[in-house]
Amino acid sequence: MNTDDLSDWIHDHAFDSNSELAERSTRLVMWITATMMAVEIFAGWAFNSMSLLADGWHMSSHALAIGLSAMAYATARTYANDPRFAFGTWKIEILAGFASALFLLGVALAMVMGSVERLIAPQAIAYEEAMMVGVLGLVVNLVCAYILGQAHHTHDHNHGHAHPAHDHHEHHHDLNLKSAYIHVVADAFTSVLAIVALVGGWLYGWAWLDPLMGIVGAVMVALWAKSLMVDTAKVLLDREMDHPVVQEIKEVVEADGQTRVTDLHVWRVGKKVYSCALTAVTLDRQLTPNQVRERLAIHEEIIHSTIELHQR
Repeated sequence: MNTDDLSDWIHDHAFDSNSELAERSTRLVMWITATMMAVEIFAGWAFNSMSLLADGWHMSSHALAIGLSAMAYATARTYANDPRFAFGTWKIEILAGFASALFLLGVALAMVMGSVERLIAPQAIAYEEAMMVGVLGLVVNLVCAYILGQAHHTHDHNHGHAHPAHDHHEHHHDLNLKSAYIHVVADAFTSVLAIVALVGGWLYGWAWLDPLMGIVGAVMVALWAKSLMVDTAKVLLDREMDHPVVQEIKEVVEADGQTRVTDLHVWRVGKKVYSCALTAVTLDRQLTPNQVRERLAIHEEIIHSTIELHQR
């Protein structure tokens, strides 16, 4: 057989498209967050403010998690064509998203512990100073959320044009980008709660409002973390057999009425693409595995298939 005849059967394992905009946006947000963290920690030491120091170290956890997201993009891109990764490097990004969810849970736990401690043993708060830095932190987080939101919107927009025939599926969000976005949104949300609490304490002497808002913020952060953890764990554990594409594969293979799928495995290898391995039994003695693969070709999201066909 001429080697040129084999060219159509040889392909690489870089199943997912690159995420250059998401990588650039995440890296930019990481540096903005790290800069704000340094400003708060320096201001805390300079003004002898424990609240500023605490918020600065709290922001450091977000800077670390967002940095992890940026590193995941770079690592996935670097090893995209490494043959040791059987189904590409996309799950490096998902692993980073899962780790970010764990960071968020840690942040929520720290917020609860600190808030309970302040409920039990209230501390003096420099309200005006803390509010000024809180507003600055909120502005920074809103800017970061806008940057990541634009990258997220661009990804979804491009995805919509790439697969017009399959818009009935849910959007395949970039979970690594989503993890970074949740971190900045969570920080912005807690900044709003902190500002509300500081205003209440400053104007009405409600010192208890600050730790109470801390607990409320911790609960919301924990809920976001849980959602992100479920989404990323689902991909990492290949729990995709309830996806609509699974039924579509069965329907298109069994469309001739003579073929039946007896075993099917489907898993995601990119944000919007899948791989499948199936075994089928057919009464059609002329049917070949390549013809089954051609049937599957109407679903653009199936980019890799292994087919075992038994004729009866």
